[in-house]
Amino acid sequence: MQSDYEQTLSFKISADDDGNRLDKMLVSLDSGHSRSYLKKLIEDGKVLVNGVVAKKGSMTVHKDDEIVLEVPPATELSIEAENIELDILYEDSDVLVVNKPKGMVVHPAAGHYSGTLVNAIMYHCKDNLSGINGVLRPGIVHRIDKDTTGSIIICKNDMAHRSIAAQLKEHSINRIYHAICYGIIEEDELTIEGPIGRHETDRKKMSINYKNGKEAITHVKVLKRFYNQKMTYIACKLETGRTHQIRVHMASKNHPLLGDEVYAQGRKSKYKLEGQCLHAMVLGFVHPRTGEYIETVAPLPDYFKHLLDILD
Repeated sequence: MQSDYEQTLSFKISADDDGNRLDKMLVSLDSGHSRSYLKKLIEDGKVLVNGVVAKKGSMTVHKDDEIVLEVPPATELSIEAENIELDILYEDSDVLVVNKPKGMVVHPAAGHYSGTLVNAIMYHCKDNLSGINGVLRPGIVHRIDKDTTGSIIICKNDMAHRSIAAQLKEHSINRIYHAICYGIIEEDELTIEGPIGRHETDRKKMSINYKNGKEAITHVKVLKRFYNQKMTYIACKLETGRTHQIRVHMASKNHPLLGDEVYAQGRKSKYKLEGQCLHAMVLGFVHPRTGEYIETVAPLPDYFKHLLDILD
């Protein structure tokens, strides 16, 4: 008899994890599924605890609890492919690395069902995209913000998706961003550490959150100081990859990014910018099939180069 599920994962809660939340345990699994997709599986009754359907992700699990995760087959994509030009940095039969422009949303969501990177890669890749993250995020294993430019990797099959997801979880992918921030950073290099989680009062923002945040580490290197403009050009190497990590960490040191309309509140840019001045320049990873180290470099966008000329 054919199963209704594409994949069934089961595991027992260890003594070390006794008393933790169910959703946190699912996220800690190396399943290749996003946090939001796992949340939806719980809401859809696809997660069992000791044979009983879990009603909410916040439920507490205990030592020796048996957790079963039933992943349904990927459904047919309902988002339309669109012929949108892509700036391709690397491509083979398993992965695609794209230089995302400013203003482009990575995947469809409320208010953005067309013109996204997903719409573009569906046209470019046809049926060759991993389906692990569901119909709205085919091929997407990580993302960058709408107004952040630069490198993003697309997975063309589930094997590649699981491999890249594992590398992201292990923090072994080399990700270096370039940015311009307010203020003069005196140190040539510094490391910013501070757990990042949802802001306690503004749920649309992230913040340093010692109670509910996840470990976050950003290594910052000063590239150039613009003393007259009181700004600094920096490179940020991510050791972890939390939502808005660089933006939150820099703001926490009183050096928010130029143009950041969320975390640089009260500092109005005199330059015409569309959001934060942040570019994902370097992306390095181990190829899922060959084991070879691949590194791409996304050139700075024109607006960024022009801004550097003005500040100099």
